[in-house]
Amino acid sequence: MTLFHFVYNLLWGDLITIPLPGGSSVGLSLLVLILIPAGIYFTIRTHFLPFRLFPEMLRVVVEKKTNSQKGSISGVQALIISTATRVGMGNLVGVVAAISAGGAGAVFWMWFTALLGSSTAFVEATLAQLYKEKDPLYGGYRGGPAYYIHHFFIKKDSKRNHSVIAVLFAISGLICWCGISQVIGNSVSSAFENAFQIPPIYTTAILVLIAAVIVLRKNATVKVLDIIVPIMAGCYFLITIFIIIKNIGQLPSVFQQIFAEAFGLRQAVAGGFGAVLMNGAKRGLFSNEAGSGSAPCAAAAADISHPAKEGLLQAFGVFIDTIVICSCSAMIMLLTPANLTQGLVGMDLLQESMHYHLGDFGVIFIAATLWLFSFSTFIGILFYARPNVAYLFGDNWLSQTLYKLLALVMLFIGGLAAYTFVWDLGDIGIGLMTIFNMIVLIPMSRQAIQSLNDYEKNTIE
Repeated sequence: MTLFHFVYNLLWGDLITIPLPGGSSVGLSLLVLILIPAGIYFTIRTHFLPFRLFPEMLRVVVEKKTNSQKGSISGVQALIISTATRVGMGNLVGVVAAISAGGAGAVFWMWFTALLGSSTAFVEATLAQLYKEKDPLYGGYRGGPAYYIHHFFIKKDSKRNHSVIAVLFAISGLICWCGISQVIGNSVSSAFENAFQIPPIYTTAILVLIAAVIVLRKNATVKVLDIIVPIMAGCYFLITIFIIIKNIGQLPSVFQQIFAEAFGLRQAVAGGFGAVLMNGAKRGLFSNEAGSGSAPCAAAAADISHPAKEGLLQAFGVFIDTIVICSCSAMIMLLTPANLTQGLVGMDLLQESMHYHLGDFGVIFIAATLWLFSFSTFIGILFYARPNVAYLFGDNWLSQTLYKLLALVMLFIGGLAAYTFVWDLGDIGIGLMTIFNMIVLIPMSRQAIQSLNDYEKNTIE
């Protein structure tokens, strides 16, 4: 336990504290110290890709797709899988928590870090495409950080089958996704108990049964997410647009509040600028998962004409997650009178905001949305697990099925009770994934930049 808490605090705790005027301070964790500079570096190296190539991202999303490899998925399908895991419960409760702790200004820093994360997402997704392999079990392709880390450390003519860092990444990922499974189960059962007074055992049993039917089949994952993700994200976006139009008169004051508080004009005097900056930055970084190495596990599976195309698609995925979906949650909250939500946190705060805007329908809608977001996240993380299980244990159905059963058990246990140790273990998992991924991402980024230059020269021009 001592080692556990040491690693947790090293990854997520304030490694250094910078004092600010007005008595405020900014605490920087190891992960923030790694991801923010890396995001700036990749943004500069790609010549500000999120801004410069945004029209090209949209073009790649809507272009006609053709799959040549049997069992493979398209670039957009890989985007849908990664979006399913990015657009999880954090987009609902996490944004509310960031604003509660850091005020409206946290939204601006959430946007800022998402733009940096887009460049990081491009680099890791492009590398995943460059080092993908054929998948003998599921068909199509597989890959991700474990595979490009392996190629970075192991020479082609070497007889070694595993790289230590790649093995550590894969293990960290499997630990992380088990922890997330418990969080998903608990979040869904709690939301349905609050909204409909349904006992957790019933909600959890139905959730696990439906999930088992999908994940234990060979290739049902992609088909299900193709349906769920566009519907859930689209409905949430449309409901938010309706709420914004309904409260259009308040919109200028909301944006004024976001930008005024973003730079601590009021908070610096009160000593709270550090909370504004860091809560927004952390929310942006860990909502879109850029740099953690999760999304590349889906990006590698895409059968696409150029590696940089998948990089652009995954960069666009960060935009969908943070700029669109997280902003929806922020607007729902900021357009609610402060006196109605004072003292409320988490799901209670969001449900109260929705009740103000849409009455009882709002509460039911949020419960159903959380169910869909969480369910799609569970399906998505098991897709991520495939190449990592294969890297560790080889190509066999036994190891693949055993990990799926373990995740289903975690989902069931989480639905009945909250085990904070397991949840913290999940946080450690994603933290370690990020560390191991970033070890090679910066030195290998040259290959991703070369791929981007080739794509721009031969396709865009």
